[in-house]
Amino acid sequence: MANMREIRTRMKSIQDIMKITNAMYLISSSKLKKARKNLLAVEPYFEKLQATINDILVRAPHMHQVYFERREEIKPEDRKKGYIVITADKGLAGSYNHNVIKKAEEEMNRGNNSYLFVAGQVGRQYFKRKNVFVDAEFLYTAQNPTMYRAQLISETIINLFEKRQLDEIYVIYTKMITPMKAEVQSARILPLERHKFERMAAGYQHARFEPSPEEVMDHLVPNYIKGLLYGVLIESFSSEQNDRMTAMEAATKSAKEMLRELGLVYNRARQASITQEITEIVSGAKSLKK
Repeated sequence: MANMREIRTRMKSIQDIMKITNAMYLISSSKLKKARKNLLAVEPYFEKLQATINDILVRAPHMHQVYFERREEIKPEDRKKGYIVITADKGLAGSYNHNVIKKAEEEMNRGNNSYLFVAGQVGRQYFKRKNVFVDAEFLYTAQNPTMYRAQLISETIINLFEKRQLDEIYVIYTKMITPMKAEVQSARILPLERHKFERMAAGYQHARFEPSPEEVMDHLVPNYIKGLLYGVLIESFSSEQNDRMTAMEAATKSAKEMLRELGLVYNRARQASITQEITEIVSGAKSLKK
């Protein structure tokens, strides 16, 4: 059995770690609330963009638009696919990073012409160790999702799509379904799908757009993609904080259980020490009498 000093030292170490895990839980909780608040603030603008794009598609149904090009003439095995993988900048978030990376590898292994774009240091370091070439890195994005950073990503992928260097672009991220459940998803960013916008409504008539429907759409779609990516970044960030809260809560609970068990061990050691001292005193007294 360990002596009382060793047990006290171990208990002190666990108590210090428990303070850290509890603090990390509170910090993640605060960040989660702030992120969800920011997302709710931009939702009306994003919804208005969707509605405007829908109106143009309904009123000018035969309009040609590069962002909706499906490029069906290219064979599936020859299509160049880009994957934006969103991980965290650090660990201690349960299986959050592992699940995203696993999904990314599964998607990329389905084809030969895969291009990788990474947001988050964990993903960057993982693919670097695996000798997987990263076509672009978006630094400081995972821990600080903003409209500006979403715009940088959207400009990069839109430019590659317009130049036909990429035929399809996907984003792999974690979506928080409920406070207790999150799922890794792969969503296609480009080309856009008309059926996600179009809604046939009575009373719509063909209208005139100035300077043209194509130019109006050229202005709206990049903003739409920027808003879409911003929402994805917030979802990933929220899921990360939620998983970190769960992990830190479990760690704090485990620390409390360890302290309880060590407390019992400490009490037994203390009782054994007291018993030994009493035995030594009694034995000494008997020796003096003799």
